[in-house]
Amino acid sequence: MKKKLKDAKGLWLEILPEVLWAYRTTLKTSIGEMPYSLVYGTEAVIPVGEPSLRYYHESDTSNDESRRKELDEVDERRDMAYIRMVTQKQQAECYYNKKSKVRPLKVGNYVLKAKTQASKDPRESKLGTNWDGPCKITDEVIKGSFQLETIEGNLLPNNWNISHLKFFNF
Repeated sequence: MKKKLKDAKGLWLEILPEVLWAYRTTLKTSIGEMPYSLVYGTEAVIPVGEPSLRYYHESDTSNDESRRKELDEVDERRDMAYIRMVTQKQQAECYYNKKSKVRPLKVGNYVLKAKTQASKDPRESKLGTNWDGPCKITDEVIKGSFQLETIEGNLLPNNWNISHLKFFNF
């Protein structure tokens, strides 16, 4: 879809409805359904000039009956799509959490904070220190973000992410 829009250059406005139709009628792996079928309760049929053999053999009564059956089942299909979507999100979360390191830092712990490139002294060589501190954790602002103060008791102006902190023992 992206490629088709890119190739269209200035004609993207004319091609956009086709691209949106393709997106809405394509099976999504996260929910196992097409967004079109979840909204309207039936699969999309692309109109073609010649009616198909399937269309000719469909009678009015059987068509109405099958449509009612599809509409009765649409809520169940939506629920199953929601369950598949939640399951996929839980699997992604489990995969992420398996690879992440847990560093239990608490209020009152002493840490070293990483020096950024801007805060490094230009007179130091590449063998200069990479860590500032020690600093004391005074507050956990949100999960993984901490407010720090220096040993003298001055609060640092910004919150610090746990990825830029290292536990420090005296």
